[in-house]
Amino acid sequence: MQSQIKYIAFDADDTLWVNETYFRQTEQKFFSLLKDFMPAEELNNQLYKTEIKNLTHYGYGIKAFVLSLIETALFVSKNKLSNSVISNILELGKEMINMPIELIDGVVEVLENLSKKYKLIVATKGDLLDQERKLQKSGLEKYFHHIEVMTDKQDVHYQKLLKHLDITPNEFLMIGNSMKSDILPVLAIGGKAAYVPFHTTWIHEQVENKQFNHNCCFRLNSIKEILNFV
Repeated sequence: MQSQIKYIAFDADDTLWVNETYFRQTEQKFFSLLKDFMPAEELNNQLYKTEIKNLTHYGYGIKAFVLSLIETALFVSKNKLSNSVISNILELGKEMINMPIELIDGVVEVLENLSKKYKLIVATKGDLLDQERKLQKSGLEKYFHHIEVMTDKQDVHYQKLLKHLDITPNEFLMIGNSMKSDILPVLAIGGKAAYVPFHTTWIHEQVENKQFNHNCCFRLNSIKEILNFV
């Protein structure tokens, strides 16, 4: 497999650095702010419905998340939310943006080794400004030949990326923690993929494990294990 690969792409959030954990922590703070209007479990369901509805409007990332928090809060409070609560929600978003970057264990070692043999790229989705900021703060930018922040990660988006790189699918390996966004679309276009699960995954990114079986995909217990394959 490795003799064909020219480019290795890495998802960013929860593959290179911790991300989803902060969303879950912020949700708990949000539920506490709204506890007088709706129980946490119901509020969680309502927030998810709002986020999915807003994907076509706002896309992914912290800013989109905060807008959905505010919309959900206004809905469940029947527009009776105080200005102070809205202000607190905005502050939650700023806290997330300013969180320090916590690299996944082994990432630097992996990038240091692979960058000597392959062209490495970041292939992620989310808010462009936020992802650029995180990459700069991470200290990892020097390892990457190309940075691609996508509006979404479906077959067509990977096809456009490969066309831009001027490579064929069998020359491309994608490493990521989301089966839905990082693995299945790449396999669908004939690429290769390495699945590295993170301990928490947004429900929108979850798929049934039975879809994992594929001869061009392998599962890693940690990102460091990729060095045994390429």
